[in-house]
Amino acid sequence: MITTTETTPFGDRTLTDPPARSRPRPPAAAATELMNRIYRRQRHIYDITRKWFLLGRDRLIEDLRPGPGAAVLEIGCGTGRNLIVAAQRYPNAQFFGIDVSTDMLTSAIEAIAQAGLSSRVRVAHADATAFDPAVLFGRPRFDRIMISYSLSMIPGWHAALDVALSLLARGGRLQVVDFGGQEGLPGWFRAPLRTWLAHFHVTPRDALEAALSALAMRAGARLIIERPYRGYVQYAVVEATG
Repeated sequence: MITTTETTPFGDRTLTDPPARSRPRPPAAAATELMNRIYRRQRHIYDITRKWFLLGRDRLIEDLRPGPGAAVLEIGCGTGRNLIVAAQRYPNAQFFGIDVSTDMLTSAIEAIAQAGLSSRVRVAHADATAFDPAVLFGRPRFDRIMISYSLSMIPGWHAALDVALSLLARGGRLQVVDFGGQEGLPGWFRAPLRTWLAHFHVTPRDALEAALSALAMRAGARLIIERPYRGYVQYAVVEATG
């Protein structure tokens, strides 16, 4: 507890700062704390346990097709799994990733080093809704940006999309894969799935198409959206004008 003395027209008075724990925390710090709490242990088994239900991630990577020397950014890179797979598939591109969880980034850095990709894959701690890649990576724009099963965990996901689109280079492409509305699946499956996802602070973004449509129209970009696996997944591509 910190005390200070303030001189007023009515004499001196003692001011006491509230304990640090009672002060409002910056949104990014609160998000880091929450994600670390969720994934501090989960990160060690994340890639093994998520393999069977984070569908569409490999399709997203296959569709990247960055040219030689291209820069690819992943927003919400987690354990670095997608960055490693993509870097191995496209050896002539450079890869970058951000995540709000420092614990997940620890796993990513270790995995990237073990794969021998530290020279081509860089990651940094950042909030998806407000970050400057020029400061983090010395690069203001990217030829490809991918967001894989992260929007459903970002409270300010509209802002995250806005930021992502603003970072696209001319002719670049934003690719998003995440949980869909499961509209083609039976109710007995949908309700328990959403309940289970909520335990991990995951909320499928049912308004994703509307949000991307508005952004694409404003930017003069082209939007393609698909809902494979009977709506379990929504997969979107926003192509910036060349």
